[in-house]
Amino acid sequence: MSFDPAQFLPDDLLDRIRERAPIHDRENTFPDRDLAELRDAGYLKILVPTARGGAGLGLEQAAILQQRLATAAPATALAINMHLVWTGVAKVFSDRGVPGLEFVQDGAARGEVFAFGISEGGNDLVLFGSDTAAVPQGDGRYTFTGTKIFTSLAPVWTKLGLHGLDTTSPDAPKLVFAFIDRTDAVTTSDDWDTLGMRATQSRTTRLNGAAAAPEHVVRRIDPGPGPDPIIFGIFSVFELLLASVYTGIARRALDLAVLTVQQRTSKKTGLAYSQDPDIRWRIAGMSLAYDALPPQIAALARDVDEQADNGTRWFTLLSGVKHRAVVMAKDVVDQAILTAGGGSYFSSNELSRLYRDVLAGMFHPSDPESAHATAASALLGPLEG
Repeated sequence: MSFDPAQFLPDDLLDRIRERAPIHDRENTFPDRDLAELRDAGYLKILVPTARGGAGLGLEQAAILQQRLATAAPATALAINMHLVWTGVAKVFSDRGVPGLEFVQDGAARGEVFAFGISEGGNDLVLFGSDTAAVPQGDGRYTFTGTKIFTSLAPVWTKLGLHGLDTTSPDAPKLVFAFIDRTDAVTTSDDWDTLGMRATQSRTTRLNGAAAAPEHVVRRIDPGPGPDPIIFGIFSVFELLLASVYTGIARRALDLAVLTVQQRTSKKTGLAYSQDPDIRWRIAGMSLAYDALPPQIAALARDVDEQADNGTRWFTLLSGVKHRAVVMAKDVVDQAILTAGGGSYFSSNELSRLYRDVLAGMFHPSDPESAHATAASALLGPLEG
């Protein structure tokens, strides 16, 4: 089946999103119109099967679209990522015959916005543990009490997918994954004032007995790494879509650098800066670095879609591609800033915003330490003692 990214992200829609991006960055506001237009274009349901009212795309195609969206507005793309993670996990489940997340697909088809409530301050276990208390209510419901940080889509989500630790059941401890509604038991702090990725509005979320209905409690598993599909689903979709956003930032930085040197003329030589050998070398290096990532992302996303058996290598491959994408993107933006000259240092310059946005990549799981530890363990075995 042929795939045309412009069918889902038309040029005129991207142009409008790009025009609004600096406003949201400057004013520290959520891109409500971006979300509304993306919802109207069917973007929130691209990973939902056609039988459930979606576009029926695969993760490989979604990764391409997220790269394209990030060239227009990285923060909008990163915010939408978190919704797409849950619809992507639901696709991983349905592709493998695992029930339990059909309500996510149906909700996305209706226009529900799913947010990602996993990160917690000081919890470096991330997916494999939680400081949030998950308390069973005896009727299949769970209540959650704790604090989640970096909750993208904070002003607008309608369903929050999260995890917590059940320490009171007879088979405890169990890590519980569930979805909650926005109720009085959920408080969203207005505390998002950051260096970059400002339009994500990834505010702190405090839970005080927030309840998940029995049908929305989707997994109870042992803490720690394991084979459960919820772990693989979240890890694979999260890492690949993150890599896509930062690869999109690199693409935009490269394009802006090329445009700038074609438009500037050297007083010394009278020639366009694009004729300067040093600048040509720098831009060539940016291109060579960028070109490696889209094929890597595509190949791994295709493996997820086609249920390839990468065994224990999956976590090294996925954390590795995310790590390489953010390192590459940061370097490309650095080089673009140097190539474009002093004008890029002004906050009104798009490259200045990309420079701030790209820094966020290092803070997302898997961070550099985790990616290196995973690769080292795969090659050398675990640390002794």
